[in-house]
Amino acid sequence: MTQARAHAALTEFIQRQSSLGARCVLVITGVGLRTGGVLRSLTPRWLDEPPIAPLVLATSPASLRHGGDGAIYVMLRRRRDGEGNAT
Repeated sequence: MTQARAHAALTEFIQRQSSLGARCVLVITGVGLRTGGVLRSLTPRWLDEPPIAPLVLATSPASLRHGGDGAIYVMLRRRRDGEGNAT
């Protein structure tokens, strides 16, 4: 996947999962053997930038059984609607 397409796909995925009320998602970046892990290194930066950053509570490396170095757990903030009521 190109950087531009990966960034768009990540943005769409995080926004959709947040709108569905997900609290934790697994983002698979791949290890990047041929490109030196470009997407793996860019993903944490993208998660810290708008429009995704306000939706993200925390990130953590994935366990080996979920992808190890080629994946990241992303904890999403609880959605709030209206006057601060959690959904």
